[in-house]
Amino acid sequence: MWDVKDSWVKKVASLSEPVTTSIMCGIGLIVSADERHEKLIDHRIFSCKELLEALRKRGPDSMGRLTLHHPLNAHANGLDDESSLVLEFMATTLQLRGREQICQPLKDQNGNVLIYNGEIFDGPAIKSDENDARVLLSLLGKCCSCLCHTESVKKDCICSTSEKGNNTHTCISEVLSSIRGPWTLVFWQAESEVLWFGRDILGRRSLLVHWPSSMDERLIFSSVSPPSNNKELPCDMFDYWEELPCAIYSINLKIHTVEKSIEGAVKHTWTDMGLVELMNWKRTHTEPTFEDLEVNLHSKGDNFQNFKADNSIGLQPVIEASQHQKVLEALRESVRRRTLNICKHDKDIMGHLEFPGAAQMDLEAPFAILFSGGLDSMILAAIADQCVPSEWTIDLLNVSFEGQAAPDRISAIAGVKELSAISSSRRWRLVEIDGDPASLSEMRGHLLSLICPSKTHMDLNIGLALWLASRGDGWITENSVRKEYKCNARVVLIGSGADEQCAGYGRHRTKFREGGWSSLEREMQLDMQRLWKRNLGRDDRCIADHGKEARFPYLDEDVMHSLLKMPLWDIADLRQPLGKGDKKILREVALMLGLKSAATLPKRAIQFGSRIAQESNRRSFGSNRAANLASAGSAVLPDI
Repeated sequence: MWDVKDSWVKKVASLSEPVTTSIMCGIGLIVSADERHEKLIDHRIFSCKELLEALRKRGPDSMGRLTLHHPLNAHANGLDDESSLVLEFMATTLQLRGREQICQPLKDQNGNVLIYNGEIFDGPAIKSDENDARVLLSLLGKCCSCLCHTESVKKDCICSTSEKGNNTHTCISEVLSSIRGPWTLVFWQAESEVLWFGRDILGRRSLLVHWPSSMDERLIFSSVSPPSNNKELPCDMFDYWEELPCAIYSINLKIHTVEKSIEGAVKHTWTDMGLVELMNWKRTHTEPTFEDLEVNLHSKGDNFQNFKADNSIGLQPVIEASQHQKVLEALRESVRRRTLNICKHDKDIMGHLEFPGAAQMDLEAPFAILFSGGLDSMILAAIADQCVPSEWTIDLLNVSFEGQAAPDRISAIAGVKELSAISSSRRWRLVEIDGDPASLSEMRGHLLSLICPSKTHMDLNIGLALWLASRGDGWITENSVRKEYKCNARVVLIGSGADEQCAGYGRHRTKFREGGWSSLEREMQLDMQRLWKRNLGRDDRCIADHGKEARFPYLDEDVMHSLLKMPLWDIADLRQPLGKGDKKILREVALMLGLKSAATLPKRAIQFGSRIAQESNRRSFGSNRAANLASAGSAVLPDI
């Protein structure tokens, strides 16, 4: 059994060690032809300055811009001899770890340029005093520049000699496939004149792309769309941008013009088989035998009854719980990776620190948790409690559009009581964030730019709830007095991915009822494969707008592998009632953490639990009944 005290000693010790510099960024790139550069740089759709201002909200600590003029192979492109490309790199930084102030874009001595937004939790070897982005630039700079690596089908490198050392035949896709954690990037490989860009296997960081068109001939990448209040624009911004699908891409700008860049874009395969498994999301054990179900139902028994209390280590199952233990251990490591060594950038404090985290030991946690009091967020809170000093106050961010009457507010208050019961020494601070839809009309244009290119009522409702939560302006109750409070934590833990992996949605139960286990598995696979487009890009943009980084413990690669290896009937058993068979594995994890009440709570999406959907339905459709008849959740916003 995992020993809390022993692990805590090791974790406290790790806070005093030098740590790598970790950053979250807003990144952007505008590629244009030289002769039209000045015209396109200040394009009427939006200018470089406007794009940089939008990115600045994501990274308030530093801002950088690098202009690269690159001569083109004029004859290969059918252009004038003097033609050249202009690549306008932009980046803003939110620094989360480390002493060294980092400012992107990064450029090495060979002319390679990198803009990077991500976290390397595992993979490439990074020393304790090194910066993630600088190490990544070094690794990418050592990669072979042979054009055989830019083809869609991997071939043996034709290079036979090298002056670069042993890494010469390593290709860029191999380096990027080794990263464990969320990332997006754009990398200019100067020697090959190839532009590389990509997004991690799940799309946990946003990256939008505009492909050149008659309305705007520029090739543009950006973490977020700039707000647009110009009604005379020649295009719809929701059609202007696309979410970049999760993959690694390259464009050989030696032979492709900017205008033809979409035709020249090559999609590369992931070289790490572990990532390929996650991308395919195919479970080995999907269809149970009669014996499997009998064992699941009777040999293990009713797991909600077969747990006994042990105050020294929480609740322990009477029966063997290796599956639950593996998932719990993977989640614990995931939360640990995402909560340690985060700097609080208070300049008055940081100037006196000997190491990141020292001044926080008896202050506040540098992270917060998006908190409904439901199963997923309760598990994250309970595990976070085991990973950080007991002296830290942990902020729990709860959003309501119906005051104290919203279901998520009621369950959050109950959840804090249950957390206090299993961890009485911890100060849990419930931050009650009250939304008023009537007062948010002036923010609508800005919120639309954040959810863009998503454009349904549900996208706007969820985006608004996340945007308010990450802003952190709310109320806390201390000594029976309710007072205003602002959460300044720069990292927000979110439970995204739990429902998709563990059959938590109502449609999962519908699919199971209609087609059995195989139908359920196909629906879960579909959910995982479209998570990047339907959820994660939008959520990242809305949360990062306040200079906060969203982190998703349930979407850690190791957590996902542990769940994918399990038989489907151990993940969920939808023959059982709501609040019991759905997300069965997580309910058993909750019981192991001592969360007896949370383990029985049914799924409730943020837009319903916070009551934003109800308010939106009344304003947009007149009533909830009319909204349901119009399928309001998936309905496209009418006035965009």
